[in-house]
Amino acid sequence: MTRGGQEKERGEPERRCIATGEVGPKEGLVRLVVSPEGVIFPDLLEKLPGRGLWITATPDAFATARKRGGFHRGAKSPVKVPDDLEIVVEQGLADRTIHLISLARKAGGAVAGFEKVKDWLAKEQARVLIQASDGSDRGKTKLRPPPGRDSFIGCLTANELGLAFGREHVIQCSRGSRKALGHARNERRRDRPSERFED
Repeated sequence: MTRGGQEKERGEPERRCIATGEVGPKEGLVRLVVSPEGVIFPDLLEKLPGRGLWITATPDAFATARKRGGFHRGAKSPVKVPDDLEIVVEQGLADRTIHLISLARKAGGAVAGFEKVKDWLAKEQARVLIQASDGSDRGKTKLRPPPGRDSFIGCLTANELGLAFGREHVIQCSRGSRKALGHARNERRRDRPSERFED
């Protein structure tokens, strides 16, 4: 059972956030590691050796960890926390999301353009609606996300979405599966670059 009193799925890995102290699934958390020089840096793929520190992917969590010494407590030793750590994490998550959408496109699992996305939504092929954060509000309100949890992402710009589709820019796109979108789902309501972390 988790700290919040909810039943834990058997076999689901849990981690403690160094900022909030809450224990929960890894989804929505970012893994950090300490370099041999004692510098904190992100391990977004969760593959680097060493003891990991986990933090909720929100600006508030990073601010709390800085203010209250969460990075030092988590590492159990004095560490150096780069001033641009949040920016590096933010850009890393954005790049990873673009890459995952690009892979889905190449496999036929993602489409771009208003009409194609509208068609997928109508046929219930779409599992996630992705819209550019800097697209017009009028255009974006014409499409509704599919039902279900984590069915909307709105944290990437039109240029960033364009990178995933090999175009200059993309306003609307859709993916046929929620699987493997990772932290992107947790950023779904963030519109401004400085607020891309999870709500």
